[in-house]
Amino acid sequence: MKFLKKYSHAWTLLYVFIYMPWFMWLEKSVTAYHAVHIRLDDMIPFCEYFIIPYLLWFLYVPIVLLYEFFTSKRGFYKASAFLFIGMSICLLICTVWPNGQELRLNITGNNIFCSIVRELYKSDTNTNVFPSIHVFNSVGIMIAVFKSDRLKKSMIVKGSAFLLTVSIVLSTVFLKQHSVLDVVGGILLSVIMYVLVYIVDYSKIFGVIEDKKIDKKGYLEGENI
Repeated sequence: MKFLKKYSHAWTLLYVFIYMPWFMWLEKSVTAYHAVHIRLDDMIPFCEYFIIPYLLWFLYVPIVLLYEFFTSKRGFYKASAFLFIGMSICLLICTVWPNGQELRLNITGNNIFCSIVRELYKSDTNTNVFPSIHVFNSVGIMIAVFKSDRLKKSMIVKGSAFLLTVSIVLSTVFLKQHSVLDVVGGILLSVIMYVLVYIVDYSKIFGVIEDKKIDKKGYLEGENI
């Protein structure tokens, strides 16, 4: 019972039962779509080596989220709100405006990286690309690192998170998985969610009075006497 009480915030992870069926339905149902493309996309060369940071995304997001889960309930709730609301917005956009891209190339390279990219193309459709969830989540997790009470104290951790995030964002266009417009859309959505989750003070909007700690002298925490 103590474990359940301590980690009661795990209920937010039930979002996976909303996201996955919705995402899989879109992957199967979207056949006719609006092609997302700008001229800049054609100027970006294909580079199979970017498959490394692209796949690291699948570790980056859950590792940081789980770290917050076990170390900071407040940080976990904020990161979850950022990711889950934003991901729902992405799926909603794809639902009302079916979209896709036609940037993928016929990969002829024989190295292991090219082989992995070919497998990626087989398992992942070229639809539901705007905004890029890969980009949105990467930026969201980097923000979570920078806002974490513990992680933000380490310049190495923050620097690594920044470099990995930039690499993941670049990987989406160098692997021809996304248009530059998808990347811009993912970044703009992350800016909006940052303001909504980390900047807006809802306690003032809804008139909620936060509990204040009282020191030994009876003064409110942070109160100037």
